[in-house]
This record gives sequence, C-alpha cells and structure tokens, in this order.
Amino acid sequence: YIMTYNIHPLFVHFPIALLFIYSIIKILPLEKWFPSVSWKHIERTLLVLGTLGAFAALTTGEIAEEISKPNHQLVEMHSAFANIPTWVYTALLLGEILSVIKDKFALKVETRAFVKKVIFFVHSILTNEILSIALAFIGLVAICVTGLLGGVMVYGTSADPVAGLVLKILGIDF
Repeated sequence: YIMTYNIHPLFVHFPIALLFIYSIIKILPLEKWFPSVSWKHIERTLLVLGTLGAFAALTTGEIAEEISKPNHQLVEMHSAFANIPTWVYTALLLGEILSVIKDKFALKVETRAFVKKVIFFVHSILTNEILSIALAFIGLVAICVTGLLGGVMVYGTSADPVAGLVLKILGIDF
C-alpha cells in the first residue's frame, strides 16, 4: 500500500508553534519580567512536545516529497533547514533530560567514573546559558527559513514578501 495523501501539513504546524514559543521564552528574559512563573516546566514541556513533533514532521516530509515531487532544489534546501532545528532542539532536550537525571544517576547507579564525567561534561555544555540561548536562536532562525521554503513550495513566492530575497540568498532557482 502506497500512501497517496500528503499528511505533512497536519504534523508540521504544531512543532513549529511549540518550538517557536520555546525559543522566545529561552531568548527573552521572561524569568526576570515574570519571576513567579515556573518557566523551566513550561520550557521543558514545549521542548519535549515540539521535538517529538519535529521528528514526526521530518518523517511526514519525506512522504510528502515522494508524493508531490516539487522543485528538487527547493525541497532539498527545505529538508536541510528542517533538520537543523530538529537536531538543535534535540541537543537542548538532551541537556534538559540530563538535568533531570544526572544527580539521580550519579547517586543511585554504580558506574565508572569516566561515564559520570562524560555525562556531567555533556550536561554542562548543553545547559550552558549562553550556548542554550544561541542554540534556541539558531533553531528559531532555521524554523523561520524552513517555514518560508515550505510556504514557497505550497503558495509560490507571492505569499511572503521576503521569499524572493531568501531564495536568491540560498541560490535557489524558482
């Protein structure tokens, strides 16, 4: 059985929205403006759901590519830009997962000192405030470019006033 219906649009919009909001919360100093809000829980929820959704969007995007056969150069660039935020947010999610389990892991599990050092080292990198903000910004930019390229595939260049400029910068003939 070969799927003939493009379900990609059903899966792509939620991770975009969730990860977009996550990035805004991560980039802006909302915890200083609204200190009574539990931002860490909100960030983690958006990050988990958004990252899982991003993988679903990548998978359905592969299916959509087989069904619709759009401009090859455009779809390859869209796919490349879609992979950037997926893996950036996955790295940020890994940092959050390590934040939750590292102390429990270190105390309750008998492991080699080297393994503990690696886990703590990776955790310290992925949860570094400046790096995590930079990654959230990179993910946000990549989401915007990915969305723009997806919009061009669906609506052409007339739906977004900067589409032509972005296509030119990326060297895409459309």
